[in-house]
Amino acid sequence: MIEHSGWINIYKPINISSFSVIKKIKKKFNLKKIGHAGTLDPLAEGVLPIAIGKTTKLIQFINKEIKDYEFEIKWGEQTSTDDREGEIIAKSDYIPSKIEIKKALNLFVGDIKQAPPKASAVKINGKRAYSLFRKNQEFQTNEKIVKIYQSKIIESQKKNITGIKIKCGKGFYIRSFARDLGIFLKTKGHVFSLKRTNVGKFNEKNSILLDDLLKIRQTLFEFKGIQSSASMLDDILAYEIEDKKVIKELSNGKSVKIESIQFDDLPLNLSTDKIIFLKNKKNILTYGKFSGNLFKPIKVLI
Repeated sequence: MIEHSGWINIYKPINISSFSVIKKIKKKFNLKKIGHAGTLDPLAEGVLPIAIGKTTKLIQFINKEIKDYEFEIKWGEQTSTDDREGEIIAKSDYIPSKIEIKKALNLFVGDIKQAPPKASAVKINGKRAYSLFRKNQEFQTNEKIVKIYQSKIIESQKKNITGIKIKCGKGFYIRSFARDLGIFLKTKGHVFSLKRTNVGKFNEKNSILLDDLLKIRQTLFEFKGIQSSASMLDDILAYEIEDKKVIKELSNGKSVKIESIQFDDLPLNLSTDKIIFLKNKKNILTYGKFSGNLFKPIKVLI
């Protein structure tokens, strides 16, 4: 039996967890393997890349992609979860001006230090932070380096609320950013609303609403919204394999000589330590690295 694989670009609604989204899709279409890239909080909406079958082995590469968010910060209140779901734990009467916020955003560019929210999935001594948080245990999350490419204010008509659009890198927490920006501006702040509009090649325009997907009557793999495993990977070195014998060797996890690979006029630096993808048509067969004149698979998706 052939195991189907590929990507679906789901638009996650608010008030549902990312885990619940994949659970619903898995049950509806009787799937064996399914996963998502880049968790969205229950109160957040937007783009949620879903991997099916052996494409789940590629999720790590999607997680590295640049992400775009549109969100609102409510000033004057800090919450236990850094969004409007949590309890208010600190208040401030000071509301920063638009000019002050713009100046601060200009300073928060490039690599910055950020501590994840306590209500998050990061691990503390082997346990999820949100699990410790729910048990009211005392702990601190460790700071890490994250990247902001650009940000700007977008209009919001709500009182004491500012809309912001941001482009950021791997592991970035919008809730932490709202909290830290509030502290920097000598006030308090938390995320009031959050929407993810882009993850690499996955964007809001080519997404499908979760409810619409769950309403389709045909099997999932008759559905036109399934994208091939290779099509949604951005900026990768991918080379075509057509030889059936070589494909069979790769499926068994064997190394193959580079003469078997069609390079499509792409320059190849054999000394590179980059991950190389081998594909057949639009589907990833395997990824690995070159060692001398051999390609050595790390993961096989055949």
